[in-house]
Amino acid sequence: MCGIVGYVGPQPALEVVMAGLKRLEYRGYDSAGVSVLADGGLAAAKRAGKLVNLEKELLERPLPTGGTGIGHTRWATHGAPTDVNAHPHLDNAGRVAVVHNGIIENFAALRAELAERGHELTSETDTEVVAHLLAEEFSATADLAEAMRLVCRRLDGAFTLVAVHADEPGVVVGARRNSPLVVGVGEGEAFLASDVAAFIAHTRSALELGQDQVVELRRDGVTVTGFDGRPTDARPYHVDWDASAAEKGGYDYFMLKEIAEQPKAVADTLLGRIDAGGSLTLDEVRIPAGVLREVDKVVVVACGTAFHAGMIAKYAIEHWTRIPCEVELASEFRYRDPILGPRSLVIAISQSGETMDTLMAVRHAREQGSHVLAICNTNGSTIPRESDAVLYTHAGPEVAVASTKAFLTQLVACYLVALYLGQVRGTKWGDEIGAVIRDLSQISGAVERVLETMEPVRALARSLAGKNTVLFLGRHVGHPVALEGALKLKELAYMHAEGFAAGELKHGPIALIEADMPVVVVVPSPRGRSVLHDKIVSNIQEIRARGARTIVIAEEGDEAVAPYADHLIRIPVTPTLLQPLVATVPLQVFACELATARGNEVDQPRNLAKSVTVE
Repeated sequence: MCGIVGYVGPQPALEVVMAGLKRLEYRGYDSAGVSVLADGGLAAAKRAGKLVNLEKELLERPLPTGGTGIGHTRWATHGAPTDVNAHPHLDNAGRVAVVHNGIIENFAALRAELAERGHELTSETDTEVVAHLLAEEFSATADLAEAMRLVCRRLDGAFTLVAVHADEPGVVVGARRNSPLVVGVGEGEAFLASDVAAFIAHTRSALELGQDQVVELRRDGVTVTGFDGRPTDARPYHVDWDASAAEKGGYDYFMLKEIAEQPKAVADTLLGRIDAGGSLTLDEVRIPAGVLREVDKVVVVACGTAFHAGMIAKYAIEHWTRIPCEVELASEFRYRDPILGPRSLVIAISQSGETMDTLMAVRHAREQGSHVLAICNTNGSTIPRESDAVLYTHAGPEVAVASTKAFLTQLVACYLVALYLGQVRGTKWGDEIGAVIRDLSQISGAVERVLETMEPVRALARSLAGKNTVLFLGRHVGHPVALEGALKLKELAYMHAEGFAAGELKHGPIALIEADMPVVVVVPSPRGRSVLHDKIVSNIQEIRARGARTIVIAEEGDEAVAPYADHLIRIPVTPTLLQPLVATVPLQVFACELATARGNEVDQPRNLAKSVTVE
């Protein structure tokens, strides 16, 4: 969600902050603003809409030049996306400015208290109360970091706060609780941001902030304390990608670039995880083998695309380990009183590692004594830090809101976890695991071949730009693939799209079929699941008999489906459980091209944010 940037150093702060905000546009936002300290005062500008609106405002009414500043891209929660509600928010005297990500749950009570003391609040936001509270505390302490600590102890909810004060021109202060904030450390300068992408062009040295911590940035160093004022350490780490990885690289959209990067991302996620003897060595999985041997239930928690990865993981885990596996929407998990205990293994999947619903599920699982393993793409993020173990995917930065390469690498990570459990528990022989690993190692090339044959899929997508509905059908692991294909179309093309288990067709969804309706069918391999293959061929015949336009994804050599496919999309032959790694790719390309044909914003779909950091 909201993007935050803070800077203190010798460079013009406005330039650094605006460049950082541009790199955070992928997070989704509907207004933007900046504030700079200069000439003993504080200057701010903010506008509803995209950054271009703010840039126009800054051209017409430039801000003074200074070396300390903050900026923000807002995704509206409290109050509409207007100029007044945009961040930064200032106190009545215009001496303190604050930006905020998250939700302050007790803001109404705090707002009422401030009003009684004569403060005039002009916005509808929960954030503005913080500016006024900081002003009050600073007047008593003359120390912005101490004022921030005092204010944070009064706040309920999840929040990242970054503030500056005109009376401390060389200081930026930040605080975090259940919301992302990372520090960048350069030579004689320092950065704060909700994502390292904001400052990666300046430094790759970062500090990982913990829960309930306040950080004070000055040119000559960084100080971290708890909300209680006690000094604390922040873990340093090195960002293993550079600024070029977050650029479009000649592609029209980040999503196109990220789709093209999938062969490498899949291969990178496998690197270093198989030893010379062919055994899996998942060093990041710090849960003792003895504990894993005692696991009697696996629960996967995730949201959105990651949830679909979890659905596929269930098939692999149960097939390779014979451990019962449940897949739960993280947003519902803790509210249904799940049955967990010390012998439950909870696998939390999140690209950003900051997904609030998933984080709350992780905390609930740990309260119940369960072990938690995170699958995540973002080093230093909250979910891995609060889990017992982590398996990092190596997708690199994913900027487009609609996830592509993160999904495929999550699948690879899920397969590795399932195989590792099978190895530890002895349910799979070493040569069996080795055979699957060899199959996985060939997937990168298979994805590459799929990408080379996508021009007919793009042409098909353009021809369907005027349609209102597309249905997706699948069996076995093809069912989550169908759900993911439908989700991509919803996210990008703003079309009605639904995914169904093909066996459910006659139990209601077939009533939706009408003449020329596009129906995408993911066909299982006739080799691995011949019974299901025959049944889904019957489904294709049923919908075609009712006038639907059948778009069939089937492996090379499967001729049984050809007579019933109006459009046939071929994918390489792969083992059944691994088929989603190749079957998903045409659906990504299809959705991206259809959105483009409809004139939609591909990288930043309306109403969506890359990282959902509130429940």
